[in-house]
Amino acid sequence: MMRRGMRAANGRVVAAAAVALAGAGMLAGWWSAQAGEPTGPAPKPARSSAAPVPGRPSSPSTGLPTPKVDTDIAHAAESGGKAVNITIDDGPDPTWTPKILKVLKDNGVKATFCMIGPQAAAHPDLVKQIVADGHRLCDHTVSHNTAMDHRPDDYQKQQILEAAKDIEQASGGVEPMYYRAPGGAFTPYSRQIAAANGMRPLGWNVDSRDFEKPGTDAIVRTVKNELKNGPTLLFHDGGGNRSQTVAALERLVPWLKQQGYGFSFPVQ
Repeated sequence: MMRRGMRAANGRVVAAAAVALAGAGMLAGWWSAQAGEPTGPAPKPARSSAAPVPGRPSSPSTGLPTPKVDTDIAHAAESGGKAVNITIDDGPDPTWTPKILKVLKDNGVKATFCMIGPQAAAHPDLVKQIVADGHRLCDHTVSHNTAMDHRPDDYQKQQILEAAKDIEQASGGVEPMYYRAPGGAFTPYSRQIAAANGMRPLGWNVDSRDFEKPGTDAIVRTVKNELKNGPTLLFHDGGGNRSQTVAALERLVPWLKQQGYGFSFPVQ
């Protein structure tokens, strides 16, 4: 940025000193902060863009692939009204995913499963069961690196697209509809790459904190207290013993129904 000041003195114009940033190839960036993302990264400049995805047209303004879906981080419920979106992260897991699927099926409720690519590849039977039960799929990267926003564009692209491929193959051809950055570590670039491949970036409004295993009562209490924040609820079926999550969902889903909530999917 350059600032110039002009001042008149004795009929002569004196130019103030100019300060300039030096360095060839400096790229301008931007950050679009998303409201309601409780654990998202602090605002920071965007990284330089990597090469467009082959076979897709590029946006003339950014050089990035043209999005198929919105690049804004989704939080709203597709159905609108008084509804919640249950989202389940870090699986599929051979022990806990079937138990969560049973809770959902017993209550006639659908959810969105945000899957780690290698986990999906290792358990294609579970991925297919999730699809058969009417739930939606979400890409949660290959390595679940919560510092992804500090990594180069090529790394972000690889993490997103390889996981999407794993999930699609495991499901028998069903593509993930969403992309959730680990720990909310989105960047403008990662959101653009996901959207160019048909995956809406997906945030959350209510973090159940079940990942910390605080006890079933604490998980239930946290969700009830934070429902005012918005409709998208975050739980986990991977990353360790999820018995507390299962027990919390067994209590929360009927309670939500009693409170007049419907169950939806996130907007795409």
